[in-house]
Amino acid sequence: MHVYGMGERMMHIEKFTEYLAREKKMAKNSLDAYRRDVKEFADFEAARGISNLTESSSTEVVAFLHNLRHEGKSGATINRKLASVRAFYNYLSMEKLADSNPTAGIRTPRIEKKEIEFITIEEMDRLLEAPDDSSKGRRDRAILEVLYATGIKVSELIEANVDDINFRMGFITCSGDSNKARIVPMGRPARAALEDYVYEVRDKMLKDNKKEKALFLNYSGRRITRQGLWKIIKEYGEKAGISLSLTPNTIRNSFAVHMLQNGADLKSLQELMGHEDITATQMYLAATKNRIKDVYDNTHPRAR
Repeated sequence: MHVYGMGERMMHIEKFTEYLAREKKMAKNSLDAYRRDVKEFADFEAARGISNLTESSSTEVVAFLHNLRHEGKSGATINRKLASVRAFYNYLSMEKLADSNPTAGIRTPRIEKKEIEFITIEEMDRLLEAPDDSSKGRRDRAILEVLYATGIKVSELIEANVDDINFRMGFITCSGDSNKARIVPMGRPARAALEDYVYEVRDKMLKDNKKEKALFLNYSGRRITRQGLWKIIKEYGEKAGISLSLTPNTIRNSFAVHMLQNGADLKSLQELMGHEDITATQMYLAATKNRIKDVYDNTHPRAR
């Protein structure tokens, strides 16, 4: 069986993403990433004169990976794109649209482990105190408090609706990448900042857009964007005098490390962060051990 022509290729890519949405229950962000990665491979093949994706060999896939490396893409990015192409060919094989899978036997490139970036509890306190008492500052304080109190991802915060908050019980409901809802508790300071924003500020920001369900709004009364959120966090990181270039993921990392430093067990942290595999949570242990070693070296009289 054959897959050929630009229209035919795109049809199969769309069918593939529909399959992922239907069978794997993937969120829109994940589906977009798979679609983008597979299209990039298809475009790479077309530029090399291969319009029929069933004619792609393992040599072509390796050439694609080498090209990504030549472009300066990170190991993590290359691995993700290989996983997308592999999943696409698994789908084609399952649907009897391809006789073989050119990704079979190609090993995932090794990734150099990066040190996790996080800030200290003292720095976090400065960050949370940075917003002023203006309407914008009260919204931003609620954003920072919720991010640190829950450790949720930037996508989960952006996609949160007002109805996802239970003030009485003190938790937020997150759908996550796999659309599997999980309930994440919030502490008293985050709940207080969020109540102040929702009941005193949000209605003013809505303007004429009274039907908007989004929890956090921008100046237009619409759902805050990823870019807008990154800008807010970077702004307060600089205001608080934090040396790191602060991102939402830095706050998520800090949440995890501070929890472990204060005695949280790994399994509970895994559930709070929405990790399907506990190995994703274990990476924070190394950061905790490194910090303990630093504290020992700097405080014990006979450490050196």
